[in-house]
Order: sequence, then C-alpha cells, then structure tokens
Amino acid sequence: MSKVQIYTTNWCPYCNAAKSLLHDKGVSYEEIDVTDPSLRDAMIQRAHGRRTVPQIFIGETHVGGYDDMAALERRGQLDPLLA
Repeated sequence: MSKVQIYTTNWCPYCNAAKSLLHDKGVSYEEIDVTDPSLRDAMIQRAHGRRTVPQIFIGETHVGGYDDMAALERRGQLDPLLA
C-alpha cells in the first residue's frame, strides 16, 4: 500500500472528513499538524503554493484537499492510487 501523508489542523472539518474516509477504507496515514509555522511552510512548498488544509499526498502524488480525494473516490480512482 502506498504511504499516505495528510497535512491537517485539529479544528478543520475537511481534515476530519479526509481522515474519516481513509479510516473507513482501512488506510493508515501519517498526520502532520501544521499549526507549527515551519511545518506549514514545508506543506505550502510541497503542495506548490496551496495553503489550505488538508493537503493529501499518496506516495509522491499530490492529491490535493478533501474534495479532490472524494472526487477520486467517486470516480473509482482512489483505490488504485492507494494500492
């Protein structure tokens, strides 16, 4: 299974939705809390300037935010990316 990393804050409802979707699929993930400014800066650089959370990476693929990941799920493209 591909490594999943998700940049989050603990007050973000979209972060919680993304984590819930991954949990429901039985996918483990590394959560990176970007309330630390240095971690947020690293996220922004890695996500090509995107500043919102969550920012989700599956392997080396930048999926984007929760809406992007949910769209992949609806199209049946999330599971192959996770494999």
